Amino acid sequence: MNRKYVLVFTLMMVMMVAEAQQVLTPAKPESVGLSPERLKRIDNMVNGLVESKGIPGAVVIIVRNGKIAYHQAYGYSDMENQVPMQKDNIFRIASQTKAITSLAVMMLWEEGKFQLDDPVSKYIPEFKNPKVLKAFNPADSSYFAEPANKEVTIRHLLTHTSGIDYAAIGSTEFKAIYAKAGVPSGIGNDNDVLADKIKILGTLPLKHLPGERYTYGLNTDVLGYLVEIWSGMPFDQFLKRRIFDPLSMKDTWFYLPVERQNRLVPLYSGRDGKLTKQVATAYDNVNPDYPKLNGKYFSGGAGLSSTVEDYARFLQLFLNNGQYNNVRLLSRKTVELMLTNQIPNIAASPFGLGFGLETTSNDYISVVSLGTFSWGGAFNTHYWADPKEKIIGMIFTNIYETANWSIGDKFKVLTYQAVND
Repeated sequence: MNRKYVLVFTLMMVMMVAEAQQVLTPAKPESVGLSPERLKRIDNMVNGLVESKGIPGAVVIIVRNGKIAYHQAYGYSDMENQVPMQKDNIFRIASQTKAITSLAVMMLWEEGKFQLDDPVSKYIPEFKNPKVLKAFNPADSSYFAEPANKEVTIRHLLTHTSGIDYAAIGSTEFKAIYAKAGVPSGIGNDNDVLADKIKILGTLPLKHLPGERYTYGLNTDVLGYLVEIWSGMPFDQFLKRRIFDPLSMKDTWFYLPVERQNRLVPLYSGRDGKLTKQVATAYDNVNPDYPKLNGKYFSGGAGLSSTVEDYARFLQLFLNNGQYNNVRLLSRKTVELMLTNQIPNIAASPFGLGFGLETTSNDYISVVSLGTFSWGGAFNTHYWADPKEKIIGMIFTNIYETANWSIGDKFKVLTYQAVND
């Protein structure tokens, strides 16, 4: 082969490897095709919400081509004490925990610990012979259930098609059934043990037949316990050793070490258009300071707290096709599977193995590209990652029961309108 072509081929291979190994580093917006002037519209939007007391504060981050092109903090972490928000503040990320749990599950799938269509009862016997709710008595939360015609599988859990509902935020019937049985919502239950509660959940009825439809529920908490079974490790330790340490996610925890607790933002409620710091309990009697407790309940569906920069590393792993910082956690093919719609005939909104997806069926709704994956958390935290544009965007706030949930969609628009190339 001609030496010139050998050199070109070698350079191409080096560039491909470098792209695959992208580790987040700071860069100027213009160096990655973003307009600094147009990005100021983000500042105007967020500062306007802070000034009108729509939100206490926020942190945003935009990554493109593996470069942190925009990372800003706005407003206050603590309004009453006028404590300015910092870029490294730690937020309760609630349901953003689900994607991390799904990564852990798929890492163990790659190790041959289970098959996606295995019944859950193969590993948690309490899930054997499931029943479906047919009648409910609100007077005493008693119910009548009939046998299901199939069992719940691992794939059902990953796609929220098992029929398991949610405590606290689920349907009226199942909130009552779970409360009576002592099954928690997934956060703030520091004295509970994951294994005990999941075993109880396995004995309770399903909302519908497995695989029949999409019901957002405690599925990912069950997956957290399965990670413990398959790995032989406590769930929090598996995440730390196998995911957080390799990805340098030093600020992501179920229960924060003492030296990090001062960076946790207080939790506010936006009920009735007023910002109120939560000092007693939030929904489901959750202690707002649950990340500061010395707990032992590791909710795979909602329990983690993190920073925008830590979570950006997690998302960059997927844009890098499963590797980060010269460490491979997943194969490219497994990433592709996770980002493939698993429920095309079940739900209108596409969903993969842990993420909401942008596909041909819903691409007309949003400015993001086909293949984009996303989700958010109950305390008004939002993220997406766009493989085509190689963009990661996140905005974290510290408020729930808010009329300003659309801040995530507005931030998305203001990110893409700044794309220059």
